[in-house]
Amino acid sequence: MLRFVGFVLLLLSLSACKREKAVQNIDLLATDWKEIELQAKGSTVHFMMWQGSPAINSYMNDFLIPKVKELYDIELKLVGGQGPEIVQLVMSEKQAGSNSGQVDMSWINGETFFQLRQIKGLWGPFVESLPNSQLIDFENPHISIDFQQPINYMECPWSITQFAMVHDLKKTPNPPANLSDLEVWIAENPGQFTISNDFSGMTLLKSFFAEISGDKDGLNGAFDEQKYNRLSGQLWKWINRNKKNFWKEGETFPKEQTKMDQLYANGELSLCYGFGEGSIDDKIRQGLFPNTTRVYPWKNGTIRNSNYLGIHYNASNKAGAMVVINYMISPEAQLRKIDPSGMDANTVLDIDKLSDDWKVKFENREKRKYGATIEELAAYAIQEPDPQYMIRLYEDFRKEVIEK
Repeated sequence: MLRFVGFVLLLLSLSACKREKAVQNIDLLATDWKEIELQAKGSTVHFMMWQGSPAINSYMNDFLIPKVKELYDIELKLVGGQGPEIVQLVMSEKQAGSNSGQVDMSWINGETFFQLRQIKGLWGPFVESLPNSQLIDFENPHISIDFQQPINYMECPWSITQFAMVHDLKKTPNPPANLSDLEVWIAENPGQFTISNDFSGMTLLKSFFAEISGDKDGLNGAFDEQKYNRLSGQLWKWINRNKKNFWKEGETFPKEQTKMDQLYANGELSLCYGFGEGSIDDKIRQGLFPNTTRVYPWKNGTIRNSNYLGIHYNASNKAGAMVVINYMISPEAQLRKIDPSGMDANTVLDIDKLSDDWKVKFENREKRKYGATIEELAAYAIQEPDPQYMIRLYEDFRKEVIEK
């Protein structure tokens, strides 16, 4: 009897392997969408993403995960990790020759997109195969261009956002909006400003970089070594000249945006910044930020970009990942995502491409009460520069500022 059971289990195992191999061998990019949904039904999708925001985590756990289970019978499992962890995972699996990855899809930005493309770590182009991609305006350069790189349908836009400055009207009614004014302000308000050693902090430095260049669009185009050396030399001089008036006298720098938010919330910092046009409505509702908190633009401009969803080259469940991503850019999921009391993220959908009933829902949605809209910041929008600028800024901020 035991031999018979073992033989049956072996047959089931071999059958499962054959089915998995057959699915992997199907050209999903030439497969009917209904067939892709059928393949995805009853499967599990592993999604690696940054999990540092309670609002984003709530959207994922309380809305998205139950929805894809209800609609498609897909188990969506979240895996913590962002840029460097994603790249390291893919590199490790490539080195190990793994054709069946631990993760199917990831939430990525331009720097990670660049690094994954360098090692052929993404599968695609898949985005045009998603039915809901027809609702996105790929003529918009802030969507179709990611860190000066055409996305070529290798990653799917999920949200569009603009970096913005944050201040307290009560404490700082006239906040500085250029480097000269900031230098004067921090001298008069020592300890109330700093630069985080993370994606947000490096994005602020890119705005400073563009200002030093003398042109809002001064960083457009391919990475320019001579330009970088010239501008970074001026930037490091400015920071090192003023960091004695930074938080903790510039002896230490926060490692994450969440730490910056805490410092602003408890009054240690009077200026803050971030994507999502500052992402302040939910923090005010929670009582973390004072209700006198507002968003303002940096005079020379701030980065506007989209964030994206990519499928790993060796994803075990590409069909499931496609179905999940297609739902994530659906009108239903995008409308829920822009709720200012929730994730508060701008839609990547072109409202003019929606059906009349969805247009009405988007037009009648709850609006932000405290934060600026992306439309209000449009005149100050800067394209993301080549990813090499971000990579070099990370390296040199450590060498030229933190370690000096």
